[in-house]
Formats: sequence, structure tokens, C-alpha cells
Amino acid sequence: MQRGILTPREREVFELLVQNQTTKEIAKQLGISEKTVRNHISNAMQKLGVKGRASAVVELLKLKEISF
Repeated sequence: MQRGILTPREREVFELLVQNQTTKEIAKQLGISEKTVRNHISNAMQKLGVKGRASAVVELLKLKEISF
């Protein structure tokens, strides 16, 4: 898989997820709805071919798409 598979917003959501922020906190910080946050997470998981946020985070770290 190539680098840059996520949209900038999807990457931003996962960067906040790895900082242990909740969906609600991410939504508030980014000025979007919780449903939109969940959609970004879902879309990213689909692109990565994984089930679950934890698996997506592991894969994104491996791909150097996000960092701690």
C-alpha cells in the first residue's frame, strides 16, 4: 500500500485517536459531528482492509501514515 492512502482529515482523526481522545472530543476539536468522525474512521478502516480501530492504528503506524 502506498503512502498517502488516507485523506488529510482521516489522518487527522487517527492522530487524535492515538492521543487517546474520544469520538466526542475529536468531533468538538475539529468542529464536525460525531457521526462524521465515525465515518472518517470507517472509511479509513475500509481502505486499510482492517476491522477495528486498534488494527487500523497498528497498520497506519506501520505505514508511517500517523505517529505518536
